[in-house]
Amino acid sequence: MALRVAVIGSGPAGIYTAEALVKQSAEPVHVDVLERLPTPYGLVRYGVAPDHTSIKSIANYLRRVLELPQVRFLGGVTLGEHVSVDDLLAAYDAVVYATGAMVDRRLGIPGEDLPGSVAATDFVNWYCGHPDVDPSRFTLDSPEVAVIGVGNVAVDVVRVLAKTADELSSTDVPHDVLERLGESQVKAIHMIGRRGPEHAKFTLKELRELGELTNADVCVRPEEAVVLGADFPRQIRGNIDVLQSWAARSPVGRPRRLDVRFWLRPVEILGTDRVEGLKLERTRLSPEGRVVGTGEYETLPVGMVLRSVGYQSVPLPGVPFSEDTMTVPNQAGRVREREYVAGWLKRGPTGVIGTNKSDAAETVRTLLADLAGREPGATTSIDALLTSRGVRAVTYDEWLAIEAAEGELAKTLGRGDRVKLVGLEAMLRACRP
Repeated sequence: MALRVAVIGSGPAGIYTAEALVKQSAEPVHVDVLERLPTPYGLVRYGVAPDHTSIKSIANYLRRVLELPQVRFLGGVTLGEHVSVDDLLAAYDAVVYATGAMVDRRLGIPGEDLPGSVAATDFVNWYCGHPDVDPSRFTLDSPEVAVIGVGNVAVDVVRVLAKTADELSSTDVPHDVLERLGESQVKAIHMIGRRGPEHAKFTLKELRELGELTNADVCVRPEEAVVLGADFPRQIRGNIDVLQSWAARSPVGRPRRLDVRFWLRPVEILGTDRVEGLKLERTRLSPEGRVVGTGEYETLPVGMVLRSVGYQSVPLPGVPFSEDTMTVPNQAGRVREREYVAGWLKRGPTGVIGTNKSDAAETVRTLLADLAGREPGATTSIDALLTSRGVRAVTYDEWLAIEAAEGELAKTLGRGDRVKLVGLEAMLRACRP
């Protein structure tokens, strides 16, 4: 009898886990990939900026895994709502949790909950067409916006804010979102880091893309681009060189302006009914290497603040979770008997998309070693269970129908290869007419 494994989450971590199970198992294996949305690919579909087509092409690799005969996609099935951990352990020999890191860390400053103060993940989900975010969620009516953070997600956000709707029209941005981007009143974007250029988390490739913007001047203050020392790794040295080259040039008068700022930390978001400003304190490094305030302040007249200071995972119903590390405690992927974890939920939001492949392989090695020689643990059918509860899972063929509908929508609108459908109802209408 085949080994039956449920993988919870169809992002890169989950699909790489399914692939590793098929490749590593010496006995027949059947893998069900359960996903709460009707669509697979997780962060690749809903976290990668729409103009990053090369990264989004990873979906082609993930697609081939879902099309393996040993793998089945079950969309629209939510752990804690449609099935419990006990249900899964009754239906499968093992369960692997791979739901990623879905929310932003908070700043922990006054005014953070004012309207106009937003997690960058919400904004990313909006322009990526995530069904959890209404396309009317954002109205870009403020002339100035602050993005807190100097990582790749922050770079993606400021790049989308800086571009014109015409520049994004050939991407898969939902049409309602594209129209709102076209109505944007944003003229100045401030990207703010607590430390110096040598500490920034963005990659050189991402940073250079900002320099290619045609609709915005990219500005760096010379005094904030100064670094101490010269012995930096190649990646960091490249970032410093680019930033210092920008600091040496003058704006040419493009419609928008992007100020890349360093050595500033947010201390308060100002406003009464909504965001009206951002108070920042100049920082420096203490002798111990910690960021400390200098008592020197400035205020930016922004109407929106987007925080992009890192992702974190959220607990799953019935699954152990550490509030200290914001991960599921594990040993090489093992959580409890017949329960495992992979990806960011296992190790935290570190590495790139491809890092999840080796991470998943480690978890699968642990799982297969634990289950070697065991009697099958599955005693019930997940299909019968879902049917009894009135849950009709979205199949892989139905997902392909959603994908085809997005291609047809792009043709109708004269926009690229695909335009994302927005909302669960539209997706289900496309796959179940």
